[in-house]
Amino acid sequence: MTAPDLADLDDATLLARHVAGDGGVAFGELFRRHRDRMFAVAMRTTGQRELAADAVQEAFISAFRRADAYRGDAAVTTWLHRIVVNACLDRLRREKVAVRRAGDLGELDLPDRHDRHASTETALVVREALARLPEGQRTALVLVDMHGMPVAEAAVVLGVAEGTVKSRCFRGREALAAMLRPAEGSSDATEPQGAT
Repeated sequence: MTAPDLADLDDATLLARHVAGDGGVAFGELFRRHRDRMFAVAMRTTGQRELAADAVQEAFISAFRRADAYRGDAAVTTWLHRIVVNACLDRLRREKVAVRRAGDLGELDLPDRHDRHASTETALVVREALARLPEGQRTALVLVDMHGMPVAEAAVVLGVAEGTVKSRCFRGREALAAMLRPAEGSSDATEPQGAT
């Protein structure tokens, strides 16, 4: 099958062709379709480009190898999201262990935000605040608020009830608002207050 022919097929059909043994051609099309969105999810989940890239690579390799585990009860993109989010969380857990061993607890790998113009500075402050949220709140906010995923689909990706996703989003938004609220007497609305 040629690339234009593959472009006409839906994700589930491509995954089925891959499982049937097409030599990875159909999976390559799935990768092409979804790599940018999955990288965006990973970037927002981890907050670090290298970790995100590693997690996406690990996730797609895992999806390639375990494609026969796809049951079809959710969209292929939902299945991929779940694999990517899990890979990100695994990477973050390993990173925390490595940081603790190195004695660098609490340091964030962020560029110097004072070298950038206002919009970049704001984005970095928000990203830093997002990184300080508990893991469950951060992943729920990334999926629902940043990627526009419906709560029901995010619940499937995260493997929790819809009410849990809503609760995590609510608490995460509240915590972000508190961190991003300007300190009393400060005119800079982007400086985070203490983490809650």
